[in-house]
Amino acid sequence: MRIARTLAGLAMAAALAAAAPAQSPAPPPLAPAGEEVFYHIFMRSFRDSNGDRIGDLKGLTEKLGYLKQLGVTSILLTPLQPSPFYHNYFATDFEGIDPAYGTMDDYFAFVRAAHGLGLKVYLDQEIQYVADGHPWLEQSRGRPNAPLGDHILWRRPGHQEPEPFLNQPAWQSYDGRYIGIAMVDMRQPAVKRYFERLFLFWADPHGDGSGRDGVDGYRIDHMMDDLDNKHLLKNLFADFWTPIIAKVKARRPGFRILAEQADWGYGEDWLNRGNADLVFAFPLRGAMTKLDKPAIVAAIRETEAKTPAGKGQITFLENHDTDRLMSLVDNDPARARAAAAIALMLKGEPLLYYGQELGMRGVTRKGTMSDAAHIPLREAFRWSADLDAAGSATWYKGDDRPWWIERANRSHDGVSIEEEAGRPDSLLNWYRTLLALRRDRSELREGTQRLACDDGSPVLCVVREAGGRRTLLMVNLGKGDAEAHPAGLGSGWVDLIDRSAAADPSALRLRPLEVRILGTP
Repeated sequence: MRIARTLAGLAMAAALAAAAPAQSPAPPPLAPAGEEVFYHIFMRSFRDSNGDRIGDLKGLTEKLGYLKQLGVTSILLTPLQPSPFYHNYFATDFEGIDPAYGTMDDYFAFVRAAHGLGLKVYLDQEIQYVADGHPWLEQSRGRPNAPLGDHILWRRPGHQEPEPFLNQPAWQSYDGRYIGIAMVDMRQPAVKRYFERLFLFWADPHGDGSGRDGVDGYRIDHMMDDLDNKHLLKNLFADFWTPIIAKVKARRPGFRILAEQADWGYGEDWLNRGNADLVFAFPLRGAMTKLDKPAIVAAIRETEAKTPAGKGQITFLENHDTDRLMSLVDNDPARARAAAAIALMLKGEPLLYYGQELGMRGVTRKGTMSDAAHIPLREAFRWSADLDAAGSATWYKGDDRPWWIERANRSHDGVSIEEEAGRPDSLLNWYRTLLALRRDRSELREGTQRLACDDGSPVLCVVREAGGRRTLLMVNLGKGDAEAHPAGLGSGWVDLIDRSAAADPSALRLRPLEVRILGTP
């Protein structure tokens, strides 16, 4: 098996490295669990290193310094495995790296470089299905005695028809091809053993429990207890996911599982029976993007009530499946700044989707079931004002392609690092300010949370507290100037944004969408 061969090669490399004298100091510590800030990268669109306009591992490695400077602690990658789909979900090889992204050596070099900067790495795992071209499917179709035929769930005897993803046998790619997607038979003991070995490999490539060159967690895509609600693959939480998660955590204590709850709800079942460490705060995200105070307050309370002790929620505004925030707020920078402050100051572990910090735009294309529908959410990260500059991952470019003709992000539109880095009032520098506050004030990472303006005022007030120190977030979500009168906060507050000497929370009048962040020494 290729995993075994790779392990042998890594073991030899590890032995050589151990014999060599130390060349550099120990890397900085990784962020403790519960205090992470995730940066979600759509690999194909992030950074191109070789001029083919496809984002790759070397390009990402070259830009790790940007992520460190931004203030994130952890990188979440969309899948890297080979796939006939541009997004790399639905693999044809669970053990490989898409050649467009580089080699296995490039992958391990990236992990080492990230860890060397104190950045954690998370891989997205979508293993419940395979696409046309996967050997389990191709070598078994029509062959009832094929050695790996039982790895696929078949709809008809004789391996004539695989059980499809949802109820559609083939799905259209953006390039016009129709590609079959089949369900993996997750009930089979051999399948369970295979994925146990696979998950242990990416978490601990050397097989010695050290986690050297291993990732720090997985995101489980489309996680379900009854896959696709078909009643064919049931009790997956107990029979499939829990044993595999337990094996990985026994090998790598502190390893974390991020579950994408398939219903996009509060995720309590995934945190309890599914044994995930974190789920995605979808209901809170919906309220935050609308900047609706009653909805935000209700979602905060319901999220807290449904999150078990020791488990957590990922607070986010965007991901690879959702419309971009800047499009949802009609390109209003004040609304984008307000939403960012709420998402980063609330209790939970925040996630930024690449380019969110720049105000990249994009909405799902209507009228198609093709994966082209989501290309506008996955356009090239804006390193330069010129979209055609070196390093730009414009893999979707084509003068006759509607997603290119109608692209949301264009050259010299003000939305790039080149255009924003030097402007103190840019959205990029607002994110840097907020992330620096989160880094410097422990109550924003691990503190309690209390709603302080629970009244008819349009001002959202949230108090975070830990170790006798407090931070107060105030955001006016109304259409006119408003006062808030949070009770029992006392004195001694300072403005953490402009560092003014004093600020009285009970005497502040906020303009529409104004954000004030106050703190005690």
